[in-house]
Amino acid sequence: GKRWAMLRQAVGLASRSVMGRAGPVARLQRFSPVLALRRACAFRALGSVASGAAEARLQELRARHSELSDMFAEGKVAPSAMAKLSRELNFVSRVVETADALAAAEEELRDLRAMIDEFSGQSGSEAAEMVSMAKDDAGPVAERAAELDEALADLLAPRDEADDRDAIVEVRAGAGGDEAALFVGDMAGMYSAFAARKGWTWEVIEESQAPSGGFKEVSATVAGAGAYGALKWERGTHRVQRVPATESAGRVHTSTITVAVMPQADEVDIDIRPSDIRIDTYRASGAGGQHVNTTDSAVRLTHIPTNTVVTCQNERSQHQNKAMAMKVLYSRIFETAREKEAEAQAASRRSQIGTGERSERIRTYNWNQDRVTDHRVGLTKHGITDMLQGRLLDEFAEALAAEHRKQEMAGAAP
Repeated sequence: GKRWAMLRQAVGLASRSVMGRAGPVARLQRFSPVLALRRACAFRALGSVASGAAEARLQELRARHSELSDMFAEGKVAPSAMAKLSRELNFVSRVVETADALAAAEEELRDLRAMIDEFSGQSGSEAAEMVSMAKDDAGPVAERAAELDEALADLLAPRDEADDRDAIVEVRAGAGGDEAALFVGDMAGMYSAFAARKGWTWEVIEESQAPSGGFKEVSATVAGAGAYGALKWERGTHRVQRVPATESAGRVHTSTITVAVMPQADEVDIDIRPSDIRIDTYRASGAGGQHVNTTDSAVRLTHIPTNTVVTCQNERSQHQNKAMAMKVLYSRIFETAREKEAEAQAASRRSQIGTGERSERIRTYNWNQDRVTDHRVGLTKHGITDMLQGRLLDEFAEALAAEHRKQEMAGAAP
């Protein structure tokens, strides 16, 4: 307000926004002046982006952003490369936007430091007030700049190209009978809610109901920028410990489900000959096996060389089911090829956060203790309801990603 206007006028400082946020007055928080100055002056020296290699990588991505932007603006992108280059442009755009926001925050900090230096040498209550205001404002700006510095370091770190792709999620019942089937429904609901919170699209491909009211299996596509990167940490065996509704003695039962997560493949990613695919059609079935229509709309695809089988019956027409099944088939074969390549590269090295194999129990959901524990990083959160509503999944993904980066830097990641 008026005080900041006086401050601006005194040193010609223009109020700027950082990453769409309001100027310093709207972000004003009370920090210790000493702490504010320490953060304002020292955070950049501690930032990961300060290294020459990271700076070179940033300039490389800026050039790629300019190149891709021109290609799209001039209509020079081939239809077959549209999906892949769109994902790449989305990623480099995030890098450039984050770097620009960090530069703006740093400039704002320099202005505040100049203001502090200028008025610290002056006497009088007005000069002292301006120094105090500048110190107060330096804290929030430095906090934001540090966040941006960390975000940019993450973006510049070695990454999996598939992270920006859409994902295919498959949830299957394991040990535990009816309880496992019910937990499949819980987990599918969690991923659906998480996708909705992210603004992504969750579309069921196939679901197989169990007599108990749960599901033997649910598979779905998750469409949205970064979907695979966020959900890939869910691969593996999830364990649930709770008292079934039918348990009169109150005994806790342990059940398991498995989750598979694959990046959605484009047809240009992998070459599949039409002659290698067998197509079978049949009538779609509902709960209990009853036919839900009188036409052969359900589709089963078999990739003969790998014996990979995909079924789809949730769409209204045979054509739609075939298209969806083909999308899943390409993704499964693509992921198998990726896993073989990663295994060859990793040799005997293994990350401390787990191999991601389906036989590994990666997380436990304990109803009695209202607790969720991820065994790969030892992270425990309380609030199963919040977890199943998709509110806590980001925290687990961030912890796992951070541990993976740490292991990768140490040369131990797979």
